[in-house]
Amino acid sequence: MDESVLKKVKILADSAKYDVSCASSGTSRSHKKGMEGSASGWGICHSFAEDGRCIALLKIMLTNYCMYDCAYCINRRSNDIPRATLSVSELVNLTMAFYRRNYIEGLFLSSGVVRNPDYTMERLVRVVKDLRTVHRFNGYIHLKTIPGASEELVKEAGCYADRLSINIEIPSESNLQKLAPEKSYQSIFSPMRYINQTVLQSKEERKIFRNASRFAPAGQSTQVIIGATPDTDKDILRLSSALYRRPTMKRVYYSGYIHVNNYDSRLPALKQVPLIREHRLYQADWLLRFYQFGVDEIVDDSFPELDLDLDPKLSWALRHPEYYPIDVNRADYEWLLRIPGVGVKSAKIIVASRRFGRLGSDQLKKIGVVMKKARYFIECNELPGRCVQDLTPERVKRILTGNKRLSDTLQLSFQFKEEI
Repeated sequence: MDESVLKKVKILADSAKYDVSCASSGTSRSHKKGMEGSASGWGICHSFAEDGRCIALLKIMLTNYCMYDCAYCINRRSNDIPRATLSVSELVNLTMAFYRRNYIEGLFLSSGVVRNPDYTMERLVRVVKDLRTVHRFNGYIHLKTIPGASEELVKEAGCYADRLSINIEIPSESNLQKLAPEKSYQSIFSPMRYINQTVLQSKEERKIFRNASRFAPAGQSTQVIIGATPDTDKDILRLSSALYRRPTMKRVYYSGYIHVNNYDSRLPALKQVPLIREHRLYQADWLLRFYQFGVDEIVDDSFPELDLDLDPKLSWALRHPEYYPIDVNRADYEWLLRIPGVGVKSAKIIVASRRFGRLGSDQLKKIGVVMKKARYFIECNELPGRCVQDLTPERVKRILTGNKRLSDTLQLSFQFKEEI
């Protein structure tokens, strides 16, 4: 590799590290004759696919020059940092060289905004178009759409990329105007709506015409920065819930604010948002997507912030002891999901298994129920003990959290377990 290109790669890969929304592909495309690579299975950068494979994406920016001066961004124009720009051909050749050496299986591409949104978006589209049409690259491509770019360029991008994403960044428009006055919610949500409509239209066309072109088959995602503004967890989750009502929105990512611009007085003084808050938001997001919880059940005006000591489902259960204990041998699937320690998979197995006999604690353990939590909220065949109503929610909380410091008892990772 040319030394000048290698130097650019180091700068641009480092500039891209603050964007966390580069996860699961959500598309399946096997190898085709005459093409390079495939995009089968689910995966994220340096993590594990659904079938156990480790997937690696080249995560890089086309350029870290930017015309905007967003207070929270390391690449803002007023920052004195190393800058670099890859040409379209350099980035295309780099991607193919890395793929042929088995370093990567796909590309996550973003960029700072130079000249204007359309100019930058046009160059991004040229990269993915050359990869698909000239080099016949069949691997996974995630492309960051530039807010304010024309619909024509967004549509062309969706013809070549598997997933498109646009970062909201700040949860409320008023706070976005304070920290990034050159941006607007209109420039963010307009392309989001267009992507949503075009993806759905493409799916309908493919029902009629089998060979109709696919538009962003893995849908879209977005990212929200938490802690850079006074927005509460309630504000953030209400935004996420509204976004998930769009069928093409696959993931909302939560990125804890990192203090990279010390000189800007508009930013909070804390160096970094506690990772536990980020973790709790992902758990709450999981409840919204898979556990049939509503936002107002997780957070409301009385509890606008998530409890950092407890996962959101356990916190809800302790606030509503009147619903417990739940009989696992009789309860509907929806209520099984409300039991702390019971996940989606466990609830489905319980519903299937109890047709053949009553379930006891031993069977629940084998199914995968976390009995350390669940025992205070359930009734089963022979389980003795006292439930949350007998012990009071305060005592159950003390038992489950113990006297250790939270930092000693929680080892965080972002590989989310099925049981929460």
